[in-house]
Amino acid sequence: MEQYALDQLKNIAKVSTTCKRLELTRRERLERWAESLEHSPRPFLRTLHETEYKPIADRLALRDDGTPLSVAFADPILRAAGMENDSYGEAKRFFELSDEQLHDLVCFCHFGEQVSAAVIARRLRKMANYNPGGFFAQLRAFFG
Repeated sequence: MEQYALDQLKNIAKVSTTCKRLELTRRERLERWAESLEHSPRPFLRTLHETEYKPIADRLALRDDGTPLSVAFADPILRAAGMENDSYGEAKRFFELSDEQLHDLVCFCHFGEQVSAAVIARRLRKMANYNPGGFFAQLRAFFG
């Protein structure tokens, strides 16, 4: 395979340096993460330690290789949709999760050193399909 510098490619082909971000809903992002976990070559993944006790800045920067978060970031579709890295803070932002929700997915205190990728996938599907009921929730959904 031949490799070319960007300037050389511009002489050969039309090159766009802008890439339109893939638009996925929150539910689609969570479902895609679950699918990535189900297809992960690693059936067991590492957890993050004491996420609930870390100062906010430290918690947001938390990351490790071989975690459910790194599986999500390895997925090209999720990266194309805007996932920027595999940190706790980025997962919170990108998947629109609360600290409590993310803590329930990746923290050591729930699973020990390792967690089954299948267990996290099931929890993500539950979150993706959760639809808060009640009159006021329906009004919020209707009026945006």
